[in-house]
Amino acid sequence: MPGERRDAVAEQNVSTDAADTMTYQVATDVRALRAFVSAGALARGLPAERVELLTLAVSELATNTLQHTTGGGWVRLWVEPGQLFCDVVDHGPTRTFGRSMPAADAVRGRGLAIVEQVCDEVAVLSRAGETVVRIRLSL
Repeated sequence: MPGERRDAVAEQNVSTDAADTMTYQVATDVRALRAFVSAGALARGLPAERVELLTLAVSELATNTLQHTTGGGWVRLWVEPGQLFCDVVDHGPTRTFGRSMPAADAVRGRGLAIVEQVCDEVAVLSRAGETVVRIRLSL
């Protein structure tokens, strides 16, 4: 549930070798990315109401990537027993989570807070010029 310890997702390897990993390049079309994530999550057994939450979270992260980095990024989606993982990877700065939700009239800054609210776990991992935001939802 949201607010759980954030350790388990961070302990996963930054790159995954799971046989069913799907990868999508984030360029400019966030609508196509949402369709990719929704279809992939449904096919891997995530309940429909949770697919909407995952799709919202990935859309917020991808929008952040497109607004604050150059060169876009990519999304990886895979399942491990009882868990669906999704990485949003780019060459941008490390994201800071754990902030409170900005006021309702705030123009910007709500995306990362939304991600934390709708996912079971969130972790930020860095390696060789890449930032990986890894999210997890229980199946």
